[in-house]
Amino acid sequence: MNIFNEGKEQNIAQVINAKDKRVALQQKIFEKYPDQTLVDVNLNIPGPIKNNRYLEKLFNYGIKELENSWDKLGYSYKLVVSLDEDTGCEKFYILDLPIKTVKKTTIDFEDQTELGRLFDADVLVKDKNAAISRRDLGKQPRKCFICNRPAKECARSRRHSVVEMQNYISKLYTKNVK
Repeated sequence: MNIFNEGKEQNIAQVINAKDKRVALQQKIFEKYPDQTLVDVNLNIPGPIKNNRYLEKLFNYGIKELENSWDKLGYSYKLVVSLDEDTGCEKFYILDLPIKTVKKTTIDFEDQTELGRLFDADVLVKDKNAAISRRDLGKQPRKCFICNRPAKECARSRRHSVVEMQNYISKLYTKNVK
């Protein structure tokens, strides 16, 4: 099964525009919740198809895993914005916890769940210009979901084709969601 056979293709301009909207939305959320920690969660999807009914199901399945991990830890969280756009699904959460505490949970989700490697969970506070990084916590960089090398290294060198990555994601969907 190939879950990338449907959906509206997105070009670079549309993806960049979505990122600009994300930053503006983050700023609006911080206006309402200035002293909270913000978690912005989306999928890392290669190729021009960024969303469709399969990717939405995959996203929601993974989100439930993240929320369940917070529930098990007794963390209180509030979903403040949920998006389902052609450029992808995205959820914004507010937590009244220290940024490092929250980042540890998102790293565990990304690294210790099978679907987590497909997710990008940025953790931010109002006073910082950027998200807290794995490096800030002394953690290793994200791993490629295909070969386990550093993900940025594989992306930069284009080590894996879009088709290869989409096939991997389709198999994950079939195994975990379908």
